[in-house]
Amino acid sequence: MWKQWFGKKNKKESVLPKDAATQTLQAAIVTDLGNIRSNNEDTALFFRIADPATTHRKGSLILVADGMGGHAAGEVASRMAADIVSREYFHHENGQTGVEKSLLSAFRKANKQIYESAADDPKLHGMGTTCTALVVKQDEIYFAHAGDSRAYLIKGKQINQVTSDHTYVQELLKQGNISAAEAAVHPQRNVLTNAMGTKPELRVDTGKYAQPLEEQDVLLLCSDGLYDYLEDQEMATMILDKPLQEAAEALVAEAKKRGGHDNITVLLARTDAAERTIERPTTKEYALPVTKEIERP
Repeated sequence: MWKQWFGKKNKKESVLPKDAATQTLQAAIVTDLGNIRSNNEDTALFFRIADPATTHRKGSLILVADGMGGHAAGEVASRMAADIVSREYFHHENGQTGVEKSLLSAFRKANKQIYESAADDPKLHGMGTTCTALVVKQDEIYFAHAGDSRAYLIKGKQINQVTSDHTYVQELLKQGNISAAEAAVHPQRNVLTNAMGTKPELRVDTGKYAQPLEEQDVLLLCSDGLYDYLEDQEMATMILDKPLQEAAEALVAEAKKRGGHDNITVLLARTDAAERTIERPTTKEYALPVTKEIERP
C-alpha cells in the first residue's frame, strides 16, 4: 500500500461528527493484459484518506481509466487521469461546492494537463483516456464520467448501469435508430465520441446516483475489455456471494476465456466490515487529512 504524508505539522486536528457512519469501503482490483495486447493501458485506483473525519467529509474514491494512443501513450494518459483526478479531488474542499463540482473540477484539470502533454510531446500525440470515477460518501454514490468505461451498482441479483457510454453506438441507441440487441454487437460499438485529453474542453457526466449503497451491495467499475464479453446479468451472477477478490479474478478469467482481445480491468467495492481491503499498488491511503493548507509536491 502506498502511503504519503501531506500538509503542515501545525495542521488542526479534524473531528469526526458524533453521528458519523463508521462503515469503510472495501475494494479489490484486477487488471490484465488480455490475450492479444503487449502492454496494459488500463489504470484502476482505490483512494481514501486514512483520517476518519476526512473520509466522512470527502468519502472514498474509486476510478477506472482506459488509455488510448500509440506506443505507451495510452498508459501515460490513463495514469495521469488517475493521479490528477484523485489528487485534485482530495485537494478541493467540498464545503462550498459539493462532491459533484469537486469531481468536475478534477476531471477538467486532468483533461487540460493530458491535452497539453499530448500537444507538447510528439511521442504522446493523440493520446487520451476514458475515465470513470465514483465517490462513496457514507451511503451516497456520486459519479463523474467520460468515455466508455462503466460503473454499475449491484443489489442482490439486480445490476444497474450508473454511467452512460460516450460512443457512436450509444448515440444511435438514444436516437432510437438501433435496438439494444443491435448495439451489443454493432461493429462500431467501441468508437468513442468523448474522451479525456483529446480536446481542450471535456464533456463530463456528473451526478448523485438515485439509489444508496447499502451493506452487501457491490459497485463494479470496468473497462470495455470486460463488458464486451460478458452481459450485465452474467457479471452480477458471477459476483453474487463471492469475496471481492475471487469475483474480480473470475470476471477477468472469463473475459480472457471468451477472447480477451483488449486489456481487462475490474474494480469491485462494497461496505462490508467482514472483508478486509485488498492491498495493492493501485490502492492509495493517505495518512493525514487534506486541508487548504496543503503544500503540493
